[in-house]
Parts: sequence; structure tokens; C-alpha cells
Amino acid sequence: MGMIGQRVVRTEDPALLMGQGTFIDNLDLEGAVHVVYVRSQMAHARITGIDTEDARQLPGVLGIFTNDDIDLGPFPLDIPLLPTTFPRSALAGETVRYVGEPIVAIVAETREQATDAAQAVIVDYSVLPSAVTVAQGLTDDVLLFPDHGTNVCVSMPARAPIDFSACEVVVTADIVNQRVAPSPLEARVSASRWDAEGRLTHWQAGQGAHPIQERLCAWYQLDASQVRVITPDVGGGFGAKAFNYPEETLVPWLARAVGRPVRYTETRSESMNGLGHGRGQTQRLTIGGSRDGRVSAYQLDVVQDAGAYPRMGAFLPFMTRVMLTGVYDIAAADLSATAVLTNTVPTVAYRGAGRPEAAAAIERAMDLFAVEIGMDPVEVRRRNLIASDRFPFQTVTGTVYDSGNYEGGLNALLAAIDYPALRAEQQVRRDRGDAVQLGIGVSVYVEITAMSGGGELGQVEVTPAADGEGVSVRVVTGTTPYGQGHRTTWAMLVADRLGVPMDSVTVIHGDTDLVARSSITGGSRSVQLGGTNVTRAAAVVADQARAIAARLLEADVADVVLTDGLFHVVGSPAISRTWADVATAAATESTPLFGEGDFTQAGGTFPSGAHCAVVELDTETGGVVLRQLVAVDDAGHIINPLLAEGQVHGGLAQGVAQALFEEVVYDEDGNPLTSNFADYGIPSAAELPSFTTVHVETASPLNDLGAKGIGESGTIGATPAVQSAVIDAVAHLGVRHIDMPCTAQRVWNAIRSATAS
Repeated sequence: MGMIGQRVVRTEDPALLMGQGTFIDNLDLEGAVHVVYVRSQMAHARITGIDTEDARQLPGVLGIFTNDDIDLGPFPLDIPLLPTTFPRSALAGETVRYVGEPIVAIVAETREQATDAAQAVIVDYSVLPSAVTVAQGLTDDVLLFPDHGTNVCVSMPARAPIDFSACEVVVTADIVNQRVAPSPLEARVSASRWDAEGRLTHWQAGQGAHPIQERLCAWYQLDASQVRVITPDVGGGFGAKAFNYPEETLVPWLARAVGRPVRYTETRSESMNGLGHGRGQTQRLTIGGSRDGRVSAYQLDVVQDAGAYPRMGAFLPFMTRVMLTGVYDIAAADLSATAVLTNTVPTVAYRGAGRPEAAAAIERAMDLFAVEIGMDPVEVRRRNLIASDRFPFQTVTGTVYDSGNYEGGLNALLAAIDYPALRAEQQVRRDRGDAVQLGIGVSVYVEITAMSGGGELGQVEVTPAADGEGVSVRVVTGTTPYGQGHRTTWAMLVADRLGVPMDSVTVIHGDTDLVARSSITGGSRSVQLGGTNVTRAAAVVADQARAIAARLLEADVADVVLTDGLFHVVGSPAISRTWADVATAAATESTPLFGEGDFTQAGGTFPSGAHCAVVELDTETGGVVLRQLVAVDDAGHIINPLLAEGQVHGGLAQGVAQALFEEVVYDEDGNPLTSNFADYGIPSAAELPSFTTVHVETASPLNDLGAKGIGESGTIGATPAVQSAVIDAVAHLGVRHIDMPCTAQRVWNAIRSATAS
């Protein structure tokens, strides 16, 4: 495999950098008009009247629609396991349940005209009390769905009480994994057009064309043959675009109602207050063990903020339970969880989806345990790591880790950062009483990728090139890239297997008319499932080509080999046939050179790693500067280190952002206070250091490539490392915990509180 493991530059980038990408908002869609939604300005209220008369008189307005006009059933659930007793309609009907919920759809010739009309609509409300926090939601004093009688939408009781009575040391703490906004560069965008035969073409910036098609077919009661879905270039998703939203899914209905193609493109503020939020867990952890550093018992009790309607976010504590104990061999552990409705934006999957929450909790627990027994936090971790000779390893919660070397990852990290030197520098600053103190945070993590295993479509076809020179290789994949670089990776895999130039490979994705099937692209599943099937498909084509080459060489097929793109008899490379020769013969014989991968993975893989963050903290202001971040990650066999490094860098930036900057904030009435980038703390390059990344490799035995996912590692390992570093910087002052984001105000308050007491 000569090309595999090489730092191949992304082939996607030139077109994107020159503005030649195919994004939905740039589509030349003849006759298209625009929809803008009138959104709720109240967190919880009865709608007592909607006055659209003035709006209807404005120029360019083609249609104004309320929920009474929509002849569709309840909005589909994200997954079947969610309860059906909290129904959501296309547009808010009698009640609005969060600021930003769509109430009226206005279709006009231009986006500006639709916006003007939306501002002319008057909605009358009868304000209801709001449950903004999970604590308020749990009381059931304010019910979002009174007929249901409770705001609890998902309940996961502990399987058995954890007994801490034999522990020499027990530590309990309440921590918050705050709500964050995914904030992809491209917000929600969609467009719909019906043809004369009644067939729908729907474009959507999503994470899988066929899942979108399935939702449309279910909601509109259409056969799959009547719906074509296209997901072209997508400007980021982070899990939030893995599911449909009413604003996008209603666009086909609007297009049919006005008899024109309809576009929907949201503003950034609409995205901040409508695109599903991530995280949103409050956690109570209890950890117990002996004074020699061994942890023997761990309990995590979670309250998940589901937002106003139960979506995927309500189910995320299940993922937290799967990864509950992280990299540690803990004899007794369990999780209980309750998901509760609040008058806020519904929560969904966000980069890591339940696994970062588990890592944040167990890593915080290990630090608190280390402080309690007076032991270095790295040493506590080392004493509890799962040994490398125990894989496959089944945790106490039943999760089976495929492979790993957690101590090896930790050792690689310590070598990269010179841990003793950092601790020495920290002690010098403490002894001097410096205003700016040094903090060191270490995390060791494991996560699950491609959680349920399964497969993903991979097809390869070789034909003569149109110019008569060489061949054209067509790869059809069920994966949907939204920044990962799938086109480059799949072309590398095929070019390496077949010995053809990469620029002869074209990758097709994201179109239900061209791709037979696809799943949601998320959970870092693509290389291990889609990549394996693309590789297997290429192998099928190579075998077909060898058979044709054998006839051309007048040799036995068993004696023909493919070397560097040439077919020849073993031991006689001087006489060979090219791919062009074989493809031409195949076309003449009407024998297609076509293969499809048949791989299905049995379960998920478990990437791991160790991260270290070093911060400088001004004890007089609370200001934190991240000085250094080193990430050691084990994602199995790496196909393209350059792309893997890019994935790690992006994850690290988002992990740091949650630890230091990002938090969705509502006031006591449920009004969002972080509705744009002026108020919401998105970091820029100026707030981040140059990252140091180290790749170690423990191949997965579950797929041909030995690959594990790497898309979420940064958000899982970096967040607790940075939080720990901040707390470590002021631990000598008596600070034991600071909730994320560790803003200057929070840090300053923690220092003042600790020194005062």
C-alpha cells in the first residue's frame, strides 16, 4: 500500500478556495422564490392571534401560511426510541415553547421581500411561565405539555446502587457540561422543486441524502421513487445537521403551495436560536477508592436538558453510559439519567454526542480523587488504566473495547511535554507568589466510533477515459462529506489498490438518484465502513481486470499480477498490459469492470488518546491564556496523516472553545442572550496556540483497514484537559472546581471565594 499513510493534499480544496464549490445557496434554480419564517419572541406562550393582513399587501409576497394551513402530520422523531407523547407540528399551533420557534411561513419573490413581510406580521401572545433550567423543568411546576403531566421525556434508572462503603475515600461533586451552539460555517440551507410529473427534487445541507429522503417520504406519504435528495458541498455539520428540522422539511410543501421552487437560507441568529444545540448535562459524580490511588467505585447521575421537544439530545445520556468509565478499570460503576424538557432550543447530537460528556465527568472525577488523596493526577490515572494485554476488554457497563494501549498513549504524551519540567516551573511560580500562575491539565480518553457497526455503500467502476488516454475510475460512496475530505481519501484508497493516478478517480456522493443507499455520516464512521467497502470494491474490479488481462496476455489468470498499474505474468514484467488496454477490451466485450464492497462491521471501534493543556492564569483578573496543547491520539491505522491532523485540529479548537469560551445563555424568562457571534464566544486563531499532535497506532481488528474514527477525538480529550489546567493553576489557593466555560469572571469569583473561606 504505497500511497496509504502519505500526507496527500486535499483535492477538494482548490475549487472551494476559488469559490467554485457547489453550495445550495449558490444553485442556479430557475424561478426560485424564498421563504422566511416568523419566529416566536416568547419562550412559552399561547398564540391568541396572528395578523397577516398588512404583510399580504407587500410587494412580492406569494403566500403566507400558518399551522392551520399545513395538512401534514406530527413532525417525525429523530429515532424511534423517543417518546411520541410530546408532538411537534410543522409550525407552532396553539403554543410556542422556545424563542425562535417558527410560527408563520412567508414566501416571496426575494429574501428581502419575505423578510419585510415577516416583520409586518403581528402575533398576539398570552404569556405563560417558563421553565428555563433543568432544575425548573424537574419540578413540573411549569409543564410544556400539560396533558402529559411531566416534563421528563426520557428516564434511564441506574441498574443497581453502587456501594461505596468499603472505600477509604469518597468524593462527590456537582458539575455542568454546558449547552453549546454547533455554529457550522454554513447554516441550514435547503431548496425544493416539483417537476411536471409530480416528482420532488430537494436539496439540503445535511449529513446523508437517503435519511433525508426517508423523512420526506414519511411526512409527505410519498414513495422513494418520487423524491430525489441532493446534498452537494456542505459547509460543516458537527452532528446538528444529521437530522431534519421543520424549517427545511416544510420547504417542499411550500413549493407545491405556490407552484414555484422555494429556497430556505437561515441567518446566523436564526441558526443560533433554531439549529439544535449540543451538550447540556448537569452531572453529579461520586468516586471512591483507596488511598493508594486505586478507584473501585464510580456513580454518575445525569440530568439532560432536552430543550422544548425531545430530539436526539434527550437520548444522549445513553452514549454517556456506554463510555462511562473511560480508560479506567473500575470494578463497580453505573449511571442514572433523566432528560427533561425546558423552554429552550431542542438539543441534538454535537461532535462527540454523549462521549465528551462522559470523558469530562470521569476526568474531573479522577482529578478530584487525586487532590483528595494528595497524589499527582497523572499517577492516579496510570494506576487505574486498563492494561494493554486485556483487549478486547469489557467494561462494567457491558461495553467491549476492541483494542488499545492507554498507558502507551500516556507515556507518549509525557515524553512530548516534559511533564517534570512543567511541574517544576509551576512550583517556582507558586513559591514566588506570581500573579500569573501555571496550570497543567492531563486527560486520558477513549471513545466509540461507528457505534452500531454496520456498513456503507462503496462501488468502483473503471471505464476507458473519454480522451482515449488512460482510464476513468468512478467511485460511488454512501458517505456524505461536510469537511472531512472523503473525496481525497477514497481516491487514495482506490488509486493505491489499482495503481492508477489519483486524478483519474471521481467520487460521487450525496444524490439519491446516483447513489443506491446511504446512512447518516456521523460518529466518525466513514473510513472504517465506507473506506473499507471502497477498498473491497476496488479489489473486486482488480480481480475482474486480471481475468481480462490474462486473456490479453494469453496466460493463466492465477499467474497474472497487478503491479504499479500494469498487468503482467509473474516474473515477466517486461510484457504487460495497461489499465487502458484492459478497460478497452472490457468495453469491447461488454464486460463491466464494476465492483461493490460487501463489508459489514460487527460493532464499534474505540479510538483513544492522551491530551495535555498548559495555561497561564492571571490571578488578579481571572484571565486565562492557553499556552500549549499537546494531543496524542490513537485512531488505528491512519490513511492520510494530513487529513487526520486536520480533523484533530478542528476538534481541539472546539474542545478548547467549550472549556474556555462557549456557552448558550438564556435569561430567567427564556430569552437567548447569545444569539449571534458578537455575544457568543467563538474563538479565533488568536485565542489558540499552535497545537502539537502525535499519532500512535493500535489497529482495530474489526475492519480491513485497521481504522478507527478520529473526527471527535479533540472534543473529547481537549475539553477536560483544558478545564483541569485552569483549576490546577489555582488549586494551591484552595480552588477545587470551576464549571465550564472557565471565563475570567468565573475564575476570578472562584479565587475570591476560595481565599475568603
